[in-house]
Amino acid sequence: MERIPVFILVILYFISIEIACNGHTHINNNVQYEQKALIDFKSGLTDPNNRLSSWKGNNYCYWHGIGCENGTGFVVSIDLRNPYPYPYPVKNVYENQSYMNLSGVINPSLMKLKYLKYLDLSFNSFKPIPIPQFFGSMKNLIYLNLSHCGFIGEIPSNLGNLSNLQYLDFSSKYTFHNDFGYSSDLFIKNIEWMTSLVSLKHLGANNVNLSMVGSQWVEVLNKLPILTELHLHHCSLFGSIPSPSSINLTSLAVISIRFNRFNSIFPEWLLNVSSLVSIDISWNELHGRIPLGLGELPNLQYLDLGMNDLHGSIPSSIGNFCNLQYLDFSHNKLNESLPEIVNGTETCNSKSPLPNLRVLYLESNQLMGKLPNWLGELKHLEVLHLYDNQLQGSIPSSIGNFCNLQYLDLSHNNLNGSLPEIVNGTETCNSKSPLPNLRKLYLEYNQLMGKLPNWLGELKHLEVLHLYDNQLQGSIPSSIGNFCNLQYLDLSFNNLNGSLPEIVNGTETCNSKSPLPNLRKLYLQCNQLMRKLPNWLGELKHLEKLDLSDNQLQGSIPNLIGNLSNLDSLNLRNNQLSGTLTEQHFWKLSNLDYLNIDSNSFRLDISSNWTPPF
Repeated sequence: MERIPVFILVILYFISIEIACNGHTHINNNVQYEQKALIDFKSGLTDPNNRLSSWKGNNYCYWHGIGCENGTGFVVSIDLRNPYPYPYPVKNVYENQSYMNLSGVINPSLMKLKYLKYLDLSFNSFKPIPIPQFFGSMKNLIYLNLSHCGFIGEIPSNLGNLSNLQYLDFSSKYTFHNDFGYSSDLFIKNIEWMTSLVSLKHLGANNVNLSMVGSQWVEVLNKLPILTELHLHHCSLFGSIPSPSSINLTSLAVISIRFNRFNSIFPEWLLNVSSLVSIDISWNELHGRIPLGLGELPNLQYLDLGMNDLHGSIPSSIGNFCNLQYLDFSHNKLNESLPEIVNGTETCNSKSPLPNLRVLYLESNQLMGKLPNWLGELKHLEVLHLYDNQLQGSIPSSIGNFCNLQYLDLSHNNLNGSLPEIVNGTETCNSKSPLPNLRKLYLEYNQLMGKLPNWLGELKHLEVLHLYDNQLQGSIPSSIGNFCNLQYLDLSFNNLNGSLPEIVNGTETCNSKSPLPNLRKLYLQCNQLMRKLPNWLGELKHLEKLDLSDNQLQGSIPNLIGNLSNLDSLNLRNNQLSGTLTEQHFWKLSNLDYLNIDSNSFRLDISSNWTPPF
């Protein structure tokens, strides 16, 4: 075998050294180039909380919010989203959001980051500047989130150049306005440029003024073949919702166009988009009937048509929603009976209709007739609102089958008859008590009669019980003391009689020294309660409001009432109470703002230099 001449090996050695050095120089140049682009970008920002304090030194791939490609050092992602992403004030979060805001100028040095694919600047405050035009030149972007950044002016049409973009959100902050209730600092005049976003899957344009776009939005967005999510609420869209000439939105899963001014029937072309998981057209002016074909959308999990002008009946085909979890037809003009029978048991291969439904809002319509039995078969239901309708008849004992129900509101109807003496549920729910998860029960403003049933005292998780303005009779049972979590009890404006129970249960049940250990509001006014005030009233240590006015109570006020240090309102007027009021009756009532003991027969026995604690 011939030996390679030494001079050739020497030449090859030097060539390899030069190639290695050139490659290393190339990488070093990239590092310096990328780092300088980031430093220039940072120089335009105002950062009151030093969120970018890590942006120093040479290792920029470890700077806060920066992601790099392995091996090359190319910046591929910048995530500077505000860590408190709330568009509206929420307790103390709004202050934190403002404090964590980045603001200032967005430097065009970002264009030098040629491999940047992901950019998130959301929930910061770059006001009052427009969205920079140069974003439309960053053609490698796959993800661009500029939502709630305080930008103003027209959305730049050259964003249509970003043909690789899969996620685009330029939703604006919600701004109040006197004329229409809200306005936006961002707007689009012509939406045609969006047809070039052929890779787009998610479009967020909430609170962006699209009033100049007209009905063109449907036809344009219909040209985005893989669009999955569409969010256009508060966009000042109006008129009818047009039908596209042919439906290309075969991947659409989420459409949210609530809070607009659509004066239209339900867009029936949506019934042909079988991929839909969520539809929200609430807070518009939809009219006409609920289409029968809605139940044919096999994947639908969320449907909100509340706050519209829909009329007619709720079709029995809703039972075919095998996957539906949230259904809202509230605040419409639906004016017939709830369907006696709904489909679904065969379609869903289930023993009950709507087998996955968790939330059902049907309040503020004109629904009539009785509560149908199938309601009690919604075994996963957590929230049921049927208030402010014209429902009649009695409450069926099958309500006890709501094993997961937390919130039940049947108030403001014409329900009559007695509350059921016995309710189902102990076997169905594998529980010692019916409605084992119920927290809030609203039955006020009906025509319910009869006695308070014992099972009410078994609702161990109940926090709110409203039964006022009915025709309930009989005495208040001692089992009310078992309400370990009850905060609000209102039995006012009924025909309850007899005395308040001298002793109530609860100390053992609630593992507490006092009954009703969490009660804050107790309203028993306008009944026919008689005899003495029991001592346990003075043991309700968290009580804030107590109203026993307009009854026939007798005797004296227990001294223990003076221990209610959280009480801010006490109304005992118009009874037959008597006896002597001393300083001890008031000694801890430092929070008392309202006191009414008129139309009784009290005598005051206090020292002349006594100062009330309230």
